[in-house]
Amino acid sequence: MPPQPALPEPVQADPDSMLRRKFGKEVANYYAGMSRTIPLFSPFRSPLNRVAFLRADHPFLSAAVQHPSTSFLLVKNLAPLSKDPTKLAYASYKDVKPLIGEDPFSKSEEELIREFNSSATIPQLLFLGLDERDPHSFAWNDYKGAPFFALDVTPKGSTEAQAKGVIAEMEARGMSFLEGRTHMYLNAHEAAIYAQARAILDWNFRNPFCAQCGQPTLSIHAGMKRICPPTDLASLSSPITGSTTATQPTPTRGSCATRKGVSNLSFPRTDPTIIVAVVSHDSQRLLLGRSKRFPPLFYSTLAGFVEPAESVEEAVRREVWEESGVSLGRVVIHSTQPWPYPANLMIGAIAQSVPGGEEIHLKHDPELEDAKWVSVDEVREALRIGTSGLGEEPKKEWKEGGLRFPPETAIANQLMTAVVEGGFMDLTPKI
Repeated sequence: MPPQPALPEPVQADPDSMLRRKFGKEVANYYAGMSRTIPLFSPFRSPLNRVAFLRADHPFLSAAVQHPSTSFLLVKNLAPLSKDPTKLAYASYKDVKPLIGEDPFSKSEEELIREFNSSATIPQLLFLGLDERDPHSFAWNDYKGAPFFALDVTPKGSTEAQAKGVIAEMEARGMSFLEGRTHMYLNAHEAAIYAQARAILDWNFRNPFCAQCGQPTLSIHAGMKRICPPTDLASLSSPITGSTTATQPTPTRGSCATRKGVSNLSFPRTDPTIIVAVVSHDSQRLLLGRSKRFPPLFYSTLAGFVEPAESVEEAVRREVWEESGVSLGRVVIHSTQPWPYPANLMIGAIAQSVPGGEEIHLKHDPELEDAKWVSVDEVREALRIGTSGLGEEPKKEWKEGGLRFPPETAIANQLMTAVVEGGFMDLTPKI
């Protein structure tokens, strides 16, 4: 397998700031972009500025989609086009024109809504942002950079032949679609691009129908919103025959609550999930758990979903108690990681158990196969030689019988490292 990629560099525009002195260096995890506020020449800035306020600006999108500097990340069944497991591959406007047409943004959103026909196949196209590392490529008012789009090329419906043609052309050039559950060997910049594309495409695929009324929906805002149109021309394609007194079809659809005001059914969802490194009360051990799907000797930090009307700190305490029986006191936030499988935001925390609350039992929630306290020294050694992805071999130095942990690209690894190497158990002020 390829070597683990380097993690993205955090934002450190002012390394002597008060916040850095008080809370320490910011942590940027894999799949996360980096702030565009760092100087343009920095190699550690975000690859894309999302310019979210331009997603409904169809003149801008029309110019961007046809520009020679524009890159299209092609995705088939959520697998990205790639040169190899470490690098994405991109198509040009000329490559995708047979599938998307000359200008998919030639009509305004209002026109698209009026002309909505749920029987028509429209390839899902997302505007991802502008790569401002190339400010001389494309310009729109005050915004400059090479445009990036993501395009679903999964063969389907009336565009099946065109999609197959695009796929065949890419494969003829030696490119392929990167299969697998996760893609954690991409360099940090491209991992962030893929994470954005995958999460939003997946959301669109999961919501072809309105969750309020059940009728077909239309993708707008360059893929970042789905709307339930008031009319559907598909209803006119099969007129009622026979009796002249029969009610003829009408494009008007039934009422829907999503058409009134702001609706949380219309925008991509992000599911907050806590993941926590639990330190014993004497600061000498970490609580680790083992899922039933893990390979032998593989352990990680505990995790679980945040429930509605629950704070992050409450969710940490609840999940740890439910899964291991351990009771927690103080909880602090360490860092976060986007996890586009399908749409999670991993909220990393470090917490400490309370005296008398460290006995482990798994009788509440049967999710874990095992949980145990592990000494700081043993954790430190496993982080050095025992890390790997699921289904992969550990490092050569690993010895049979030793613990195995997630790789450096996983936030679980970063949380454990922060505890045993990052000073979270000394008296230095931290978050």
